[in-house]
Amino acid sequence: MALFDSVVVFVVSALVGGFGIFVGATLLADERGFEHAVWTALIGALVWTVAGALLGWIPLAGPVLTLLAYLGVIKWRYRGGWITAAGIALVGWVAASLALALLSWLGLVGISATGVPLR
Repeated sequence: MALFDSVVVFVVSALVGGFGIFVGATLLADERGFEHAVWTALIGALVWTVAGALLGWIPLAGPVLTLLAYLGVIKWRYRGGWITAAGIALVGWVAASLALALLSWLGLVGISATGVPLR
């Protein structure tokens, strides 16, 4: 049952992360593809993890470089520049946080948003 639970948490997390990016991209880049947003969230999560592992240890610069790598994924996947990518990430963070708060209120605790850094 633990494997099933892990898969469910991963899928829900990816959908919540994708939802956040979808909202941001819809508002700021006039993009409306939910599947594209979910894939962006998954790629962004992978890049965030790798960049954090390789660069995160560097004082001050490590977290900034990790964030820039994540924003680079959004910039690559959506039209617009760095400011648009940062806006999509910010709106995505807010939307995913609200969705997680709602899921928590409904009793689904312990779910995070894959592809939207919430910490």
